[in-house]
Amino acid sequence: MPGALPGAEVAAYVPHGTAQRIGRAATVALYEELALYPKPGLVSFVDRGSHADMDGATFLRSLFALRRYFPQAVALGAAGAGFDALERLGIDAERRMLLATGGINTHRGAVFTLGLLCASAGALLARGAPCTPAALRAALRRGWGEALLARCERTRSSAGQRATRQYGLRGAGEEAALGLPVLFDVAVPALGQALARGLDARAARLETLFNVMAVLDDTNLVHRGGLPGLRFAQRAAAAFLSTGGAARADAIAQAEAIHRAFVAQRLSPGGAADVLAAACWVQRVCGAA
Repeated sequence: MPGALPGAEVAAYVPHGTAQRIGRAATVALYEELALYPKPGLVSFVDRGSHADMDGATFLRSLFALRRYFPQAVALGAAGAGFDALERLGIDAERRMLLATGGINTHRGAVFTLGLLCASAGALLARGAPCTPAALRAALRRGWGEALLARCERTRSSAGQRATRQYGLRGAGEEAALGLPVLFDVAVPALGQALARGLDARAARLETLFNVMAVLDDTNLVHRGGLPGLRFAQRAAAAFLSTGGAARADAIAQAEAIHRAFVAQRLSPGGAADVLAAACWVQRVCGAA
C-alpha cells in the first residue's frame, strides 16, 4: 500500500478537511492518554511506569510518525476498502513508528484499534450517516467483522493468541471482530457518565481507565505477569472504583499507590490504555461519549 492516497482519491470520497479532522482527533486522543497521570504501570510525562525502554518523548516521536496514518484510514474506509488494504496501511504505519522509536513498540495496539475506528467513521461519511457510537460499532462489524474473525484464525500461532487460548481470554483481534464491546459497552459510557457527573477531563479519563482495567482481558498484563498479573490488575481497578473511584477526595493518591504496586510487579495495562484513547476519540468525534 502506498504511504499516502493521492489527493484526488481522498477528495472524491471525503468532504474537504473531514478526514484530516477525524484523523487528528486520533492523534489528540493518544496524546490525552499519554498526558494522563497517574496511570498504573503506564508511561506518562511524569515517569516511565513499568517500562525501562521508553518514556514520554518516545511516545511523542511515535505520534509524530503516525500523524498521517489516521486520516488515510478514514479515506480508505470512505472508499469502501477491504481489510487487506487497511492491514497494509497499518503495517506501513507500524514501520514508520518503529523507525521513529528505534524499534520500540509504543502504539501497535492503537494503530490497529484507532485505524479501524477511523475507517469506520469514513464508511459512515461515505453513506452520509451520522457518526454516533452505535453507528461506528455497526459500521466496523458490517465492513470488516468477517475479515477480522478470519484474521484471528490466521494468527492463532502468535504468542498473544496462544495466551488467550491457554487462559480462555478474549484478545484484541476478537474484541475488534465483535465490534469492540469493552470500548462501546464500558469505556464510552464510563467517560460520558463521569463528565456528566461534573468530573473534570483528567478525573473522567482516570475513571474510564479503571473501568476498562477492571474488565478487559489485557494480554499486555498476561505477557508480563501471567494470569495472576491480569487478575491482580482487575481486582485493584475494581477496588478503586468500589470506593468512589476518581470522584473520591484522595483519588490521585490512591491511583498513585496502585501505580507503584504495578511498577513493582512490572505490570503495564497497555491494552486498557488503547481503549482509553479510543474512548477519548469517540467522545471527540461523536460530540458526546
